[in-house]
Amino acid sequence: MDKTYPSAREAVADIPNGASLAVGGFGLCGIPAALITALRERGIGDLELISNNCGVDDWGLGVLLADRRVRRVVASYVGENREFARQYLAGELEVELTPQGTLAERLRAGGSGIPAFYTATGVGTQVAEGGLPWKYADDGTVAIASPTKPTAEFTINGRAGQYVLEQALATDYALVRAAKADRHGNLKFHSAARNFNPLCAMAGKITIAEVEELVEPGELDPDEIHLPGVYVHRVVVLSPVETAEKRIEKRTISTGTEAN
Repeated sequence: MDKTYPSAREAVADIPNGASLAVGGFGLCGIPAALITALRERGIGDLELISNNCGVDDWGLGVLLADRRVRRVVASYVGENREFARQYLAGELEVELTPQGTLAERLRAGGSGIPAFYTATGVGTQVAEGGLPWKYADDGTVAIASPTKPTAEFTINGRAGQYVLEQALATDYALVRAAKADRHGNLKFHSAARNFNPLCAMAGKITIAEVEELVEPGELDPDEIHLPGVYVHRVVVLSPVETAEKRIEKRTISTGTEAN
């Protein structure tokens, strides 16, 4: 039952070329930076990433994009990553943009054994009707477009409406970050750093968690466990330096004159 690994490098050692990865975090908050770095150092590529976004140009998943290790991304926005946008528009990267709430539910469904679900989000748009550019050709035309999705009418609370069918997401591996874990893989997240981490952990066939603090089984109060260890297969304890390195995606500094 002891799921701890000596290092991030050893925890990701069996991830192969072409693997699909669900990666937790929102912007740069709660991202598994040490696991991403270890994956980069392994030199594997042709990866499919499922994450809310792809970090920034020099941190988070952005380093894998910069090294051309990524074949396809499923995300909700491009964010602050210029290289992400450049590769997508240049036809070097396939990108499936998904509404943020839908992305969260697709991951949760994948971890819950639900193959698909209906949602009102995207009805009447290209999300449902198809035609969104997933990949561009060299000449700027659309090489791969999103397909048309099935729709159906349902009545909820006396209100009838159209809903679009969205498929669940499940991946070969998941990489997440937590504030605290025990050796059985039970995880506790800190505030907003929880974000997509539990959902990504649920979606992975093999889930690897980097954690800032390790405690013994029984030391976590059941009420403070945000994700049970049944979803977690490997735990890596971060060093003090790795724990402290938490970058800010966009820093805004007060000039002290706002109230005048």
